[in-house]
Amino acid sequence: MRVRAAVVTTAVLLAATGCNDEPTRVSGAQPPIAFPSAPGQSAGPPAGAGSAGPATTPPGPAPSTTATSAARAATAACDPVPAGSHWRATVSRLPRHPRSATYVASIGTGAALTADFGSGQWDGGPIGIPVTVARAGTARVPVRFEYADESDPGPYPIPRNAKVEGGPGASGDRHIIVYDPAACRAYELFDAHPAGNGGWRAGSGAVYNLRSQRLRPDGWTSADAAGLPVLAGLVRYEEVAAGHVDHALRITVPRSQAAHLWPARHDAGRKDPALPPMGLRLRLRAGVDPNRFPPQARAIVRALQRYGAVVADNGSAWYVSGTPDERWNNDQLHTLKRLTGADFEAVDATRLMVNRNSAAARG
Repeated sequence: MRVRAAVVTTAVLLAATGCNDEPTRVSGAQPPIAFPSAPGQSAGPPAGAGSAGPATTPPGPAPSTTATSAARAATAACDPVPAGSHWRATVSRLPRHPRSATYVASIGTGAALTADFGSGQWDGGPIGIPVTVARAGTARVPVRFEYADESDPGPYPIPRNAKVEGGPGASGDRHIIVYDPAACRAYELFDAHPAGNGGWRAGSGAVYNLRSQRLRPDGWTSADAAGLPVLAGLVRYEEVAAGHVDHALRITVPRSQAAHLWPARHDAGRKDPALPPMGLRLRLRAGVDPNRFPPQARAIVRALQRYGAVVADNGSAWYVSGTPDERWNNDQLHTLKRLTGADFEAVDATRLMVNRNSAAARG
């Protein structure tokens, strides 16, 4: 369950910028970006569910794409994980954080790493955080926010049938993530519900220019407690199928500190220095052998060693986020549970920072 700060910080709205004038560090070629429709049939519990055993998902052919060539070109030109950002920065050689052991212990050394995404359904909804692609001409609709003074005002291009985390009847975080490749923007809502006027109501919302490295105003939330984008930290099937995930992953922790580290902009915890702050970078230890894992899990293990994970929200311990996809093999994802908190360490990522108000990272 999402935890929000009791006191909402008042901040001055910064003017939006339409371009990125900050240094970028281009990584290798990225796999195709695609966000398939939410699964429509139940295939069993998620890879991370506390069930008697993992769901069995037999491999099958990849579904054919229905995207037009123009849509493909727009998508290829707009990466949901901006090049040169901290999400793309390698952390394999960064020093351990001086409070690494304390932070890892507070998250849980014995708790298992869990893929909070998969194929099929769980509790009547897709497993993971789905992404809705805004097509050309998608109408912009009003959104009313509970945390309006820390949310980017609407209207947002959210279709009435937008995919909601957990499904239309879900009672959890109910994220809506809209990816607009033509405008190269991401629109993200937390606790989103349809409103009677054709619009939406939500706890909070954020709009991201995916060609900019500008962070949100310090003290502002987003659709995540850390004030960071959700989209950038999601594991996508296409990445794993290509054999590599070239960015850090979104991860949740049960309890967090009332403090945040760059690049996070917000926190939602308590004054306990033993707890991890939002924005903390966690890294899988180099001694873990990725070849012990089947292909879908192997790519995630390698990403956690090279890019790590960013503490982004309060939730279950060591849960990494991804998009639902019928091509996930839940049995393979379930093997990530062989890893526990004891296999991780916190790193000191301060040397990556170019500017405290920028997501850009040093190479």
